[in-house]
Amino acid sequence: MIFVLGIGGSFPYGFHISVINYPSLYIKKFINETWLERHGSPLPQETILLLWSFIVSIYGIGGLLGSVCCGYLTTKYRKKKCQMFTNLIMLAAASLMGFSKMAGSFEMILLGRFLYGVGIGFSFNIHPQYVGEISPKKLRGFANATVAVFLTLGKVSGQVMGLGEMLGSDFLWPLLLASSGLTAVVQLLTLPCFPDSPSYLLIQKGNEEAFMKAIKQLWGEGDHQVEIEDLKKEKSAVATTKSLRVLELMKARSFRWQLYVMITVMTTLQLCGINAIYFYSFEVFRTARFEEELVPYIALGVGMCECLSSILCSSLIERFGRKLLLWGGYAAMVLVLALLTLTLSLQLEPPLP
Repeated sequence: MIFVLGIGGSFPYGFHISVINYPSLYIKKFINETWLERHGSPLPQETILLLWSFIVSIYGIGGLLGSVCCGYLTTKYRKKKCQMFTNLIMLAAASLMGFSKMAGSFEMILLGRFLYGVGIGFSFNIHPQYVGEISPKKLRGFANATVAVFLTLGKVSGQVMGLGEMLGSDFLWPLLLASSGLTAVVQLLTLPCFPDSPSYLLIQKGNEEAFMKAIKQLWGEGDHQVEIEDLKKEKSAVATTKSLRVLELMKARSFRWQLYVMITVMTTLQLCGINAIYFYSFEVFRTARFEEELVPYIALGVGMCECLSSILCSSLIERFGRKLLLWGGYAAMVLVLALLTLTLSLQLEPPLP
């Protein structure tokens, strides 16, 4: 089930962060050719760049919209049903992008990227919650770490599929952008074979029979009595605990440190700049005067480094704990970013022609 959730959860998120770079020249050319065919005159280079920036950034806007709606909808309709609905959004987005060139419409790329963002906003919120709820306590750290593993695998897969030898050509780039629809199909067909999370079945549905059946299906026939009792205690606590609104939660002193930790970790994660590196890596490497044919492979090296580090983290998290790995990761980022700033500041100006 970890694989099924990952292939339709954080995997497409990573895929669409990295894959958009590879057909960038072809999409810009397509925008200009489409405009020329419609209006009889080419677009200025600045306008093409602006439209390209919209195509890149609207993915994040859609992600924000999906994330905002996700909490309410998953509470009302359950995570499994919402994740399956997300796959339908992904398939619609894949169809729009796959047929955009045939239809002669760059607007379909824009709309497809937006819908992908909405779907990712749902799946990237559902995936870590769902995978944490289905895991026994002793494997919860490893299971949650697989979210990052599938994310980086998605990035690397997007980079590999985007190579010129694969789908990153002038003829096949619509198929490249639509290819992640396959993961939506896989999850749409396989997810119904798995149960809802045990905690959802017990705490929200109150169905002990379905709860025990899900425990046996997911965890096997071993002795899980301790964890079952913990979940039953959690159910009793939830029944007697008042639900807090956002402002009430922020004012509650008993949750103050949890909020500090959550805000600090999530803010530093989102502002570390990794997504900007993927979105604009080709432009950065071209500015650094790497040979054009080497740029896709250098970008692939960046993705491989992140993928290997996430796999290493998932194997070490239970041994060293989250706090030590967070300290190490942030310390490494500070060192590397300081080194990057120093080298850029000392970079010699190119000689005049």
